[in-house]
Amino acid sequence: MDFNDTAEEAEYRARAREWLSANAPAKGDHDREGEGEGQLAAAKAWQAKKAAAGYAGITWPKEWGGQGQPPIFQVIFNQEESKIATPPNVFQIGLGMCVPTVMTFADEGIKQRFGGPALHGEEIWCQLFSEPAGGSDVAAARTRAVRADDGSGDWLITGQKVWTTGAQFSDFGIVVTRTNPDAPKHKGLTMFWLDMRSPGVTVRPIHQMSGGSGFNEVFFENVRVSDSQRLGAVDDGWKVSLVTLMNERLAVGGATGAGWPQFLDAARSTPGVDGRPAIADGAVRDKLADWYVQAEGLKHTRNRTITALSRGQTPGPESSIGKVISAVQMQELANAAVEMLDQYGIVDDPALAPLKGQFHWSLMFGAGMRIAGGTDEILKNIIAERVLGLPGDIRLDKDVPFKDAPTGR
Repeated sequence: MDFNDTAEEAEYRARAREWLSANAPAKGDHDREGEGEGQLAAAKAWQAKKAAAGYAGITWPKEWGGQGQPPIFQVIFNQEESKIATPPNVFQIGLGMCVPTVMTFADEGIKQRFGGPALHGEEIWCQLFSEPAGGSDVAAARTRAVRADDGSGDWLITGQKVWTTGAQFSDFGIVVTRTNPDAPKHKGLTMFWLDMRSPGVTVRPIHQMSGGSGFNEVFFENVRVSDSQRLGAVDDGWKVSLVTLMNERLAVGGATGAGWPQFLDAARSTPGVDGRPAIADGAVRDKLADWYVQAEGLKHTRNRTITALSRGQTPGPESSIGKVISAVQMQELANAAVEMLDQYGIVDDPALAPLKGQFHWSLMFGAGMRIAGGTDEILKNIIAERVLGLPGDIRLDKDVPFKDAPTGR
């Protein structure tokens, strides 16, 4: 690994740091899940400012309206931006996953229609993949799309998606549908983009135990979409989905929340069972040592990815390691912190709770992080098969028509 910037990367980092220092948004009362009043407007304003300065779509091709820079430049900007307080990034899914898929498979007119508004924060996108019976198995989609019988060539979409982040404030979305139940599950899918305000679309926020409602159920009842909204060939939606999923693993990344440095600070100031600080307890120190080693391992695994990007190479599937480790650590660390804080650990009010309630929030939100962007089991399969070269899972439904597979009933 090479931990140093090249001369070109160092120059870009300096320019980005200078711009961020001069243009950082005023510190607002940003809630932990980005759902507070006025935060959407603040997020859009910040995105527009970045776009005007050339810091949006850094890796996008210039013909898409981007900057055409190598991926390492996006990494550098993200690193520098993470050092300042910014509004919640409601564009991560759209710019990182949805719109690049649209731009890859849509015609020129659609590209020109959606690229600019997305980059400038004028429109928000969501990804409509997961379903109640499918989870992380995108190919198990039951939401169906059938041709309208009026000769228009349009499609009618009926079904349900779930765990859709940001659907309640999204303008558009990409949706995976079943168009051929007679084909094996990976070969009978078709993807479309759609207007989230189309007749027949119903969005219901899911109240989470963390207190937020970032996830949603989305219902489709004969939602009409034009054939021009189709992305890729009919029944070839799995190929299109892979473009999105490859981006998703990197865009979702690791878990957030309080980490081992915050736990260390709390352990130094929290009394233990004998009146001494909790940090004096050997069991507490053992846990801290484990979390520190994990954090360093994750940092250097990410450095491998950054080194590959800096050399113009494509990162491998080892990027899946980050989320598997960090999401579990998020839960374990938060649970230990809540127990250590005793009665104060159950206080959720940020104005009263230690560390503004970050430990409590991390505990409640951490379970969702082990599902979002691929469950632990999915990511472990990727690591086993593509990193370690182990034999693939036995898939009994691989070549069976979807309608005859257990998931197709």
